[in-house]
Amino acid sequence: MTTVYDVPPDKLVKKAGGKLKKNNAISLPKWGLNVKRGANKELPPQDEDWWWVRCASVLRQIYLHGPVGVARLRTYYGGRVRRGVKKGRFREASGKIIREVLSQLEQAGYVTKTKRGRKISPEGQKFLDNTAHELKIMPAEIKAE
Repeated sequence: MTTVYDVPPDKLVKKAGGKLKKNNAISLPKWGLNVKRGANKELPPQDEDWWWVRCASVLRQIYLHGPVGVARLRTYYGGRVRRGVKKGRFREASGKIIREVLSQLEQAGYVTKTKRGRKISPEGQKFLDNTAHELKIMPAEIKAE
């Protein structure tokens, strides 16, 4: 059986994001069009599908490192903030975005809440493993044609 570990992360996140976009439980909030993803960003995201890609990425992180909380995910998605002449410093990502993503993933049934943070549910694990399997067999189908 193919798992998340067997496929490239960038392709998995893009494909899973496309599948999550079709799910009614996961939708872009009103404020999501103009929000920055963290203090280290200067502009809002240019990609229109950024919300679903972030949801898929958070789901993958929970799959790999769960149970995780908002603080650990903020650290993972953070980055260096530019401060002009002064040396750059690390800043965490936006917590509101991560909390909203986790809430929507819980409503969709992909994540469950525990005392130590969020962990992936069997349905979420099945979703990511099936997506990884589709990615794994896709090149073989192209070669066969």
